[in-house]
Amino acid sequence: MDWSPEAKRAFSLQSYGAWARIDGVELVELERHADDGGSMTELARLAAGRVEGLAGFEARQVNYSEVEPGAIKAFHLHARQTDVWYVPPSDRMLVVLVDVRLGSKTEGARMRLTLGQGASRLLRIPPGVAHGVRNLGGATGRVIYFVDVQFSPDPASSDEGRLPWDYAGADVWEVTRG
Repeated sequence: MDWSPEAKRAFSLQSYGAWARIDGVELVELERHADDGGSMTELARLAAGRVEGLAGFEARQVNYSEVEPGAIKAFHLHARQTDVWYVPPSDRMLVVLVDVRLGSKTEGARMRLTLGQGASRLLRIPPGVAHGVRNLGGATGRVIYFVDVQFSPDPASSDEGRLPWDYAGADVWEVTRG
């Protein structure tokens, strides 16, 4: 069958494959217990700050963040800090990760995944992996996260750096349509 010239120029194939994995990024499925009165998810079992199931990670601070509908909070980057994120199952957040570690075996790799959306999972983000989030839901979205370096607003000791929101291209934040 022949198509119009406009359709031929616009035609593309959608990729259904998984995004490239980034070395050190870990997704941990959590068990969600539900009954007719609600649900409960155990986020972490701690022993002297160490989180069971996340080898080598010692929680030093637990934070709670809210993201307005449609807002993009990106990109954050740490030299020393590991983040472990949790988005409640009732929320829907698009997470974008970019490996900016020079010499990493996955240097330059990008990952996109959705947290929340009915699932209970932890996302481990190692130092040197730029990360950000876009709230895809219609209400304020929430991120609860554990870190292994305590926050300091002092520029001399802060480990919180930024890259532009469109560092990986503005299109990386768009919802896949088609």
